[in-house]
Amino acid sequence: MSVRVRIPTPLRPYAGGRSEVPVSGGTVEAAIAALAAEAPELRPHLLAEDGSLRSFVNLYLNGEDVRSKAGLATSLEDGDELKVVPAIAGG
Repeated sequence: MSVRVRIPTPLRPYAGGRSEVPVSGGTVEAAIAALAAEAPELRPHLLAEDGSLRSFVNLYLNGEDVRSKAGLATSLEDGDELKVVPAIAGG
């Protein structure tokens, strides 16, 4: 099953400059693991050392926050779009 992971501009240097990376996976967790394998420099920006998603990283599946679904266990379908959105703070 192939899904597209959209990479935000600040994280593109860690994904080889790509704005979109196609990966395979049946769940959000599997897709993020595949993304981290495809772009290892991106891994520490998305995942904590224990493999959990960093608290400041938001994931949207077809425009809907995965936290409002089953989180990382959310099922994916062929052709889905997963968007990575890091939280930005400032003042």
